[in-house]
Amino acid sequence: MKVLGIGNALVDVMTRLEDDNFLKTYSLPKGSMQLVNLDTIKLLEKASEKLDKKLTSGGSAANTIHGLAKLGIQAGYIGKIGKDNTGEFFKQDMVQSGVNTHLLFGKEATGRAIALISPDSERTFATYLGAAVEIAKNDLTPSIFENYDFLHVEGYLVQNHELIEEALKLAKKAELKISLDLASFNVVEEHHDFLRRIVNEYVDVVFANEEEARAFTGKSPEDALVLMACLADIAVVKTGKNGSMVKREKETYTIKPVQVNAIDTTGAGDLYATGFLYGLLNHYSIEKCGEMGSFVAGKVIEIIGAKMDEEQWINIRANINKETC
Repeated sequence: MKVLGIGNALVDVMTRLEDDNFLKTYSLPKGSMQLVNLDTIKLLEKASEKLDKKLTSGGSAANTIHGLAKLGIQAGYIGKIGKDNTGEFFKQDMVQSGVNTHLLFGKEATGRAIALISPDSERTFATYLGAAVEIAKNDLTPSIFENYDFLHVEGYLVQNHELIEEALKLAKKAELKISLDLASFNVVEEHHDFLRRIVNEYVDVVFANEEEARAFTGKSPEDALVLMACLADIAVVKTGKNGSMVKREKETYTIKPVQVNAIDTTGAGDLYATGFLYGLLNHYSIEKCGEMGSFVAGKVIEIIGAKMDEEQWINIRANINKETC
């Protein structure tokens, strides 16, 4: 089984905050993803220059696809980068991990996101999309989707309705299954009606955390799960330290969280999707898929950023196929 991802190709600047005053000073709602211009990114980079930082390739779908490749799944990725060192950094990270890249070049600089990590491990993103936002409907061709079985889409692409719907249409024409991660509660609020429609018309698996599920349905996580499962074949609602819930048809599963030393929640949702889709692609039970998602997500929050080193992936690969992770 082969998986294709599409998303905003970004480089993350992981930045650890001493307290949440920084977020208040720059009017960044804790836990949100705010789109900002280049001037604002430069301002935030200047203001945070003395804080601890780590550079990683990022973007929600890219993180998920990167993880699937690390687990041995044949994976591809569609995105747009700038003709700069940052873009080359992104490309090489994906290629070295075994991802077949379908990267296009934009006129702007490669997008980057400042990930501000609070002391309680919650993360807040200030994102300059740069070249990533230049990817357009006309960049997609049927040939890109050939020889893949599954398309994974990040909700951040919903900023461009034509692009995301074209990708979904091409995927369906090529008979691919489709998963969608709703990405951020504020993005869901801004594009609520459009998201509801495309989930109903195209999506087979939909992922959301508590805040995204509430923004999507206006309901509690439990009730949101039921409604989401009416729109897509499989619905997943992640409930943080309480684990997750998965529903398909009449079956509902409560997945226990993995006990870990949480340092940074960046990438937890993306890597949950990695584990879940890995299980799904290997025809495991839905409950087992949820356990795999929880396991991989638990591992990533023990480090800074969404990229684990090879030693950690060796451990994950050694454990993920056991009956209990």
